[in-house]
Amino acid sequence: MSKTAQEWIHQFYIQRGWSNYGPFERVGFLMEEVGETARAIRAMEIGRDRPDEAALPQEELRQELIEELGDVMGNIIILANMYDVTLEQILDAHKNKLMKRYNLENQ
Repeated sequence: MSKTAQEWIHQFYIQRGWSNYGPFERVGFLMEEVGETARAIRAMEIGRDRPDEAALPQEELRQELIEELGDVMGNIIILANMYDVTLEQILDAHKNKLMKRYNLENQ
C-alpha cells in the first residue's frame, strides 16, 4: 500500500461519508468499539456463558479481537485527523510522557 494507514483510513471514511460526523459523535463511536473490544477479550479469556451464543474456536475469537481493535484504531485515526495530529506525533508524545514519568529519559 503506497499510502500510510492514516491516509488510507481518512480516504476510506470520506468515501463512505463517515467523516461527516463531528468529534463528539466520533468519540461515541470510539466508545462503542472499545466496548466491543472488551466483549471480544472477555469471550477469549473467560467465555460468554450465554445459552443463546455458541462457543467459538479460539482462532475465530482472535480474528474478532483483531477486527475490533481495527475499529478502535480507525476511530482514533479519524479523531487525530480532525485535529491535524499524526499517529507518529501521538506515539512520540506517549513515549516521551512514559520515559519522563518513569525517569528513563537518559536511557
